[in-house]
Amino acid sequence: MYPRLKPLAALLPLAFALPSAPAYSVEQLAALDTVLVTATRQPQRANEVLFDTTVIEAEEIRNAGPTATLNDLLVRQPGIEINAKGGVGTDSGIFIRGSNNSHALVLVDGMRLGSSTTGYPAWGFIPLEQVERVEILRGSCSSLYGSDAIGGVIQIFTKRGEGPFRPFVEAGYGSWNTKSLAAGFGGSQDAWRYNFQFSRKESDSYSAIRNPKNSAYNPDKDGYEITSSSGNLSYAIAPGHELGASYLYSEGWNRYDTSPKNSDFKQTETIYGTNLYSRNQLTSIWNSTIKLGKSIDRSRQYTNKVLGSRIQSEQTQLQWQNDITLPFGMALLAAERVEQGVAGSPNYTVRERNINSYLAGWTGKLADHRFQLNVRRDNNSQFGNHTTGSAAYGYQITQDWRANVSYGTAFKAPTFNDLYWPDSGNPDLKPEKSQNREAALHYETNQHHASVTYYRNKISDLIEWAPAGGIWIPSNIANATLSGWSLAYNGQLAHGFKLSGSLDFQNPEDTDRNRILRYRAKRIAKLALSREFGDFNVGTEIQGSSERYNDVANSQVLPGYGIVNLFGTYRLDKDWSLFARANNVFDRKYELVRDYATAEANLFVGIRYSPK
Repeated sequence: MYPRLKPLAALLPLAFALPSAPAYSVEQLAALDTVLVTATRQPQRANEVLFDTTVIEAEEIRNAGPTATLNDLLVRQPGIEINAKGGVGTDSGIFIRGSNNSHALVLVDGMRLGSSTTGYPAWGFIPLEQVERVEILRGSCSSLYGSDAIGGVIQIFTKRGEGPFRPFVEAGYGSWNTKSLAAGFGGSQDAWRYNFQFSRKESDSYSAIRNPKNSAYNPDKDGYEITSSSGNLSYAIAPGHELGASYLYSEGWNRYDTSPKNSDFKQTETIYGTNLYSRNQLTSIWNSTIKLGKSIDRSRQYTNKVLGSRIQSEQTQLQWQNDITLPFGMALLAAERVEQGVAGSPNYTVRERNINSYLAGWTGKLADHRFQLNVRRDNNSQFGNHTTGSAAYGYQITQDWRANVSYGTAFKAPTFNDLYWPDSGNPDLKPEKSQNREAALHYETNQHHASVTYYRNKISDLIEWAPAGGIWIPSNIANATLSGWSLAYNGQLAHGFKLSGSLDFQNPEDTDRNRILRYRAKRIAKLALSREFGDFNVGTEIQGSSERYNDVANSQVLPGYGIVNLFGTYRLDKDWSLFARANNVFDRKYELVRDYATAEANLFVGIRYSPK
């Protein structure tokens, strides 16, 4: 299906030069200080980042529980909302600062993951058991990552091996006959590093539609089953030179409700991403990284056990990135090629396209001043050339206070579904474009980080699906403006308490219709508090949202809601621990999409073996 990756293939031999200067990996730098890579594509200390970012570390991922999905983890972060049509595996979406679901670009270890047909991944099938950390970058950032990054970037880092051999086993059981098992091992020896993880979870779950008056209501249990694994292997062939490979794989099924009523609907899903890389320090100031990867999203729909639609989306990627130390700052030069294709049924009019990209960037620091500039040129075989850029400036006011401002542009090409879905696709759609401005003030000490961020993201030709003549059709809304304030805090309080929280006041507006974009709230609040008591670690999470609208016309109101979760662990000894998690403890009934159910009060308990 795909043409050969010719434009960059000739660059591969350059990755294997063997000078002796050492190169530091992200993991090695992280051991020295908290670093992010997503905001610059290069390792950068968290207190020097000039954009709105969040890092979700391993402890928070563990506290989320084995039954949690990536949606569950992300919705607890500032500026993020979700919608879902039922339980795990059903159709769901992520909204960063009020942007569309397809405006969040998802990366796994630096490579794209997601569907070329829908524009987003199967969120419920991304396994948290395989994830070591997550970085969230908010705002228009196509100048770094190309199409899709209008609302931001979510980068997932899979688990890596380090130190002596360590096994891991975890098992649990909970509400709706939910069962979970995870196991793995990792470590390093001499020049080798390795890690392998496996997990499986299944549940009877609950009916996707709650309202008996809905034409698709079916009071059955819409269960799911997910099996996943990940692994990586790397070898340091010489000081400053590493070859490696990694993969993430997940497959499973879920049931859901739709018309006609009382039929049995089942979806199977497979997501897969893999990459090979060569990381090399070519000179004392020049680091080169080449990555070759592929991701697959395969979906099958069954009605009463009869196969209906079947779609497979593929993305093949080649990246060559060069990080060059300058007398003043760090330069970034990179080239990429992405080939996207779709197969199966329905029959798309166009089945493949490719994007060739070139990008450059610079980050620098002079006394108390910090700078970042990026520019990128993308040539899409369907939509031609698009140039995007960003500029950011930061100033260290005092030791504890800093401020930054930034401006960035982005674009998003329509998906294959947008353009060619039978009877409802719109081949005349134009790419979406955005201009994002933001300013932030930070207060940072060893124990506290508080920030306030103002943003204004203007999107032209926003693509929205809406009913017309009995079917849903996508169209370019002329203008939308996503603006608001985000207040966030993360820190250590007196008596050992850990506190994190956020308040978002946003206005995600369709400016031509003077309407709020559907499923988005104007006010969102989140809070998490935890503390250790000897061998116990206990905590609570609170999430609240104001009302939202279920339709474009803002005539169907989804009431606001608030839920409370509890979690805790108990260390039996240095290697063994018990854990428990209770979600929605006050059994609040609420809807993220009209008539569709959300989880009632539920409990999950388990045991974990993880040698230190």
